[in-house]
Amino acid sequence: MMLLTFDSPGSYAQLITVLLIFVFVLGITAATTKWIANYQKQQGAGGNIEVIETHRISNNKYVQILRVGGTYMAIAVCKDTVTLLGQVPEDQIRTGGAVRSMKFRELFDKAAKRQPDAGQEPEESREHDEQKV
Repeated sequence: MMLLTFDSPGSYAQLITVLLIFVFVLGITAATTKWIANYQKQQGAGGNIEVIETHRISNNKYVQILRVGGTYMAIAVCKDTVTLLGQVPEDQIRTGGAVRSMKFRELFDKAAKRQPDAGQEPEESREHDEQKV
């Protein structure tokens, strides 16, 4: 059986060198991923095609409302096909308003605050339910 031992100072230097190379490669990978994400975001920023709403029907089937130019249309998206269901008049489109994008930290804090204690319902939720009745 072979045991790893760090008896000599050269072994420590080698370990630190490998760790530094690993951190350097991770940094390059993160920077490249961020650059590719920004590049792809700019490629899709034409503004002529926009997905207004998506509703899941089953695992691989969705109904989407799209805005293409100034025309709204409903399509069915399946595993291998996309089918035009028809055009939707603009006055029948209901939008829920602008969706505010949250940073991950805000989303995490919001989710952490809503975690009920062992089987207990949070008081905010109870008060909100009582107001509905």
